Amino acid sequence: MVQKWKQAPENTLESLQHAIRVNDGIEFDLRLTSDQELVLHHDADISVPASKRPHSVKWTENHTLDELTSFGFLSFEAMLADPTLRSEWRDKGKMGCIELKRPHPNALYGGGIFGKKQHISHVRNMIVKADGMLDEYDIPHENTVYYAFHNGMKASAELSKTKRPWSNLTPYIPPFGTYYTKRMRGTLHFVTTPLARLIRTNRNAGASMAPCAVEYFLPPQNWITMGRRGSLKGDRIRRVNAHQGGFPIYVWPANLGTEHDILEAGLTGLTDCSDPNMTWLPSGHLRWTRPATLPLDAQQCEVLKSATQSNHQDILNQLHEEVVPWSECDTARKTALVEMWKTKWQWSDSTASILERSSNASPPWEAIRLLGHRGSGKTSRPVLK
Repeated sequence: MVQKWKQAPENTLESLQHAIRVNDGIEFDLRLTSDQELVLHHDADISVPASKRPHSVKWTENHTLDELTSFGFLSFEAMLADPTLRSEWRDKGKMGCIELKRPHPNALYGGGIFGKKQHISHVRNMIVKADGMLDEYDIPHENTVYYAFHNGMKASAELSKTKRPWSNLTPYIPPFGTYYTKRMRGTLHFVTTPLARLIRTNRNAGASMAPCAVEYFLPPQNWITMGRRGSLKGDRIRRVNAHQGGFPIYVWPANLGTEHDILEAGLTGLTDCSDPNMTWLPSGHLRWTRPATLPLDAQQCEVLKSATQSNHQDILNQLHEEVVPWSECDTARKTALVEMWKTKWQWSDSTASILERSSNASPPWEAIRLLGHRGSGKTSRPVLK
């Protein structure tokens, strides 16, 4: 009998441990506390019942690390010190996608609505602090990326002198306003930023990837953007792949109904479902949650495609017994995998240069991945009861 899985609250240690084991990596959120420490927390206001807040100011940045961890929120230091997370991230090539959260303009370090210099400095300080801790725990550069809803991300990254990949989240959503006003501004940015420009702007700015909303690829939303439309199938995705040339696109959210098409299109997906019992997708496909760190060769891809709902569990078990993790592949297998991916998704660099840039443990930067969003997925509010 299959045991029912219970999802842990987002950005908690249990949630991250589970997600990094079953996926190619994790995405999580960092904020700076009032005493200059890093904590995992998504919302601008502390996500606990109002009656439990230690003082009247609700903003997360106005709380100390001790105050936040006393509720069960996780410090970045404690996350990195965890043996499971450190081993998966450092030794098994899993990805750590770090979203740096700007504070509300009225919060400590907020800088006001027009405090652009303060915003740039704040994100720079977060990168410097995170970089030092990642280096202390020997987390590789090639499977870590910083990004933020922050128009000054390039300036913050340059001022921090980080050697790790970075990018800017698109469409831009400001750290202030109501849910609806934020979405309205995000929609305006979405409409006026064609997919091709989004990729080109990130590449020209020195960013290492292009994170974007899934609406760029799905009708009817993809019809309202300026320029050529994106898609997950047919000639349009082939044009997108050609424009990418291997430049990664990270898409959120990768819902169960679109997950297979997102990965088949050569895109990395951020999923809110890390349920180990979810093995058959609503799209009618066997689910494979580690396309980068547990990569299928051409023959195994055909076996995966042959699965039916009635036999998919047997095929899944068979593949898990046969497939070799990227970190254990020999040179010949890694070469064959990269050449297959290059052909399928039109990567522009040579196989030799791609392999040279990737370490023994970490798959190539260009490889598609499935990442757990906020750990095992977004959860309800308040995050901690």
